[in-house]
Amino acid sequence: MNAETKKMLSAYATKIRMGIIESTYNAKAGHPGGSLSSADLFAYLYFKEMDIDSSNPRWQDRDRFVLSKGHCAPGLYSALALKGFFPVEDLKTLRHIDSYLQGHPNMNTVPGIDMSTGSLGQGISSAVGMAKGAKFIGNDKVRVYALLGDGEIEEGQVWEAMMFANHYKLDNFCAIIDCNGLQIDGACDDVMSSKPVDEKLKAFGFDVAVIDGHNFDELESAFEAFHNSTKPFGIIMNTVKGKGVSFMENQVGWHGKAPNEEEYNIAMAELNARLAEIEEA
Repeated sequence: MNAETKKMLSAYATKIRMGIIESTYNAKAGHPGGSLSSADLFAYLYFKEMDIDSSNPRWQDRDRFVLSKGHCAPGLYSALALKGFFPVEDLKTLRHIDSYLQGHPNMNTVPGIDMSTGSLGQGISSAVGMAKGAKFIGNDKVRVYALLGDGEIEEGQVWEAMMFANHYKLDNFCAIIDCNGLQIDGACDDVMSSKPVDEKLKAFGFDVAVIDGHNFDELESAFEAFHNSTKPFGIIMNTVKGKGVSFMENQVGWHGKAPNEEEYNIAMAELNARLAEIEEA
């Protein structure tokens, strides 16, 4: 990846993180931790990888993205706003009464949302159905991406969807697992370890890439491998929950808690400093 592209993606990832902090602070609720750990992926998907058109959200030949870990909507909303699907200013209305930006994605109200999600395990089932549907009608242009959490993959329904993807040879489907090591009530290894995730995916018929989910070169290599694969593809991202905000990093308490005013100011100061550093490089 050239330096210009990496700079662009780094700036977008930082702006996505700023949108996460802005929205959860104004909502006084939400899930910043897993949204922040996924911010680099959101930047890569929406500003390099996926074929989408913000002026035509229902374009039939678009790539599809399903946020299976739907509680991380603040990160997805931030990416969509920056991509031009709706005004960035609207991020401040997250979870407010009468706002179209509720705590989990709603495809009926939010431009750019391809599937309503929230109940963990169900998003990937919808995503493999989309991939199968594209195959069924002979649309080879459409790729379908689903983002799951490492806590979410403790759900049995996830693995039923993996079997479906393998059985129907869905080489147009990419499952991305955000392995930040923490879930709502503790470390994944303590609650219900799913390891070894890479070997399980391979056993379910997937080609697999294991990467640093905060490294754009590794993200690029993983998605190039997906494009060249003849199987369903799995990307296992090792990430830091709360990435980009010092006091949130690797802290399980920030799974589902909004920053107060003091914390908001500290977080935004750190992110503004990071953005300035990127832009001056």
